[in-house]
Amino acid sequence: MVVLQTILILILVYYGVKLLAKWLLPKLLNYAVAKTQERFGQQFGNYGEAGNEKNREGETSVFKKPNLRSNPSKKVGEYIDFEEID
Repeated sequence: MVVLQTILILILVYYGVKLLAKWLLPKLLNYAVAKTQERFGQQFGNYGEAGNEKNREGETSVFKKPNLRSNPSKKVGEYIDFEEID
């Protein structure tokens, strides 16, 4: 009789945990995702929203990258010829 009672309790606990996980786990995950989004929003300071205010709908903006090539006529340094010593 004790073995049957133990098996019945284990089955009830299993289904109870399964039912609680089915109801509570999505709520806990939604809470964790909302907190993570809030932290990222605070960390980056709503970076994406600031750029949207400047451009109107249908307007195109072109940003040119600065020229990073160095001037070849510019002298960078002195050339030193060296020999290997054995």
